[in-house]
Amino acid sequence: MFETTIYMDNAAVTRLDERVWEAMRPYYFDTFAVATSQFGYSLGIEAREALERARAVLAGALGAGDEEFIFTSGDTESTNMAIKGVAAALAPKKGRHIITSPIEDFPVLGSVKALEKQGFEVSYVKVDEYGLVDLDHLRSLIRPDTILASIQVANQEIGTVQDIAAIAGILKEHGVIFHTDATHAFGRVPLDVRQVPVDLITVSAHTIHGPRGVGGLYIRKGTPIVKWMDGGFHEFNLRAGVENIPGAVGFAKAVELITPEETERLRRMRDALIERLLEIPHTRLNGHPSRRLPTNANISFRFIEGESILLQLDMRGIAVSTGSACFSRSLEASHVILGIGGDHERAHGSVRFTLGRFNREEEVDKVVEAMHEIVEVLRAISPLGKD
Repeated sequence: MFETTIYMDNAAVTRLDERVWEAMRPYYFDTFAVATSQFGYSLGIEAREALERARAVLAGALGAGDEEFIFTSGDTESTNMAIKGVAAALAPKKGRHIITSPIEDFPVLGSVKALEKQGFEVSYVKVDEYGLVDLDHLRSLIRPDTILASIQVANQEIGTVQDIAAIAGILKEHGVIFHTDATHAFGRVPLDVRQVPVDLITVSAHTIHGPRGVGGLYIRKGTPIVKWMDGGFHEFNLRAGVENIPGAVGFAKAVELITPEETERLRRMRDALIERLLEIPHTRLNGHPSRRLPTNANISFRFIEGESILLQLDMRGIAVSTGSACFSRSLEASHVILGIGGDHERAHGSVRFTLGRFNREEEVDKVVEAMHEIVEVLRAISPLGKD
């Protein structure tokens, strides 16, 4: 096994920040009890108070009320709960039509496909070559029986950031519930529900140096939603199961550690990485050149396979990916690259570099140097593009 010395796959998962672990630790070993009401024993009351403090931090980061934020096991659960919960609540009353985009992450696409098998109809809004939603097409898709639209804040592979305010305005005008997956944008791309009329927002801790296995769902007060996992009366009777108090505390601490200065540092590193990788002949940037996540650089390299690049980088101790984490075990072409009009060659030749808190400028230098060497070697032995 090769030792990874440079990690640039932070969109898949980030390294836990030691300060997050220190905040969580007491709730594993000291205040480890199940959260109880004010009529319980002291350890349980302390656990409840910690849970509610964490909830206040995370709800506040979205401009929401504490009672509008529930904890989940991660973005997959949050998204399933949002889409299937709203569908169950509104299908008998309004209709069974849902809108999404073809480049969403797998929890969204999997949820709507599951609903299709139950008789729901799904329409896919067009996106342009950068992955931006066609707002006119979105308007044209809305029908009297449209109950829900799910369109992400930012794409997990190419990093394009949508105009969520414009999308939300269109949907609100037509009375359509709006869910957005903010897994890859939370903490880095501002989204305030007091200003943007989004109804449900999926967030997760694992992309911001928080713990794995904990996420959250913002549910605007009054949004129709059905509890879809039976059990106890936890999380305002919307999500059954004993609360993950260490995870909630760690999630809140991870949010508190994000600063505008850090985000700007990552943006500068991203720009330098993109600029220098595009100096390699026959390359192109995937995603919007400016409306993109401050941590994402997705580049296609013609005439060679992204998997070959990954292996060569791994031998140099550098970790990157060819697509979303959910896609890592598949040899199929990226649905995102195909969805923005790319062909299979472009999809298979794409590599995603994603930055995090622990990356440094000198690592960008090493990655760029390695990429120049790797591309030259692989193209020399590639049967593609010889003429």
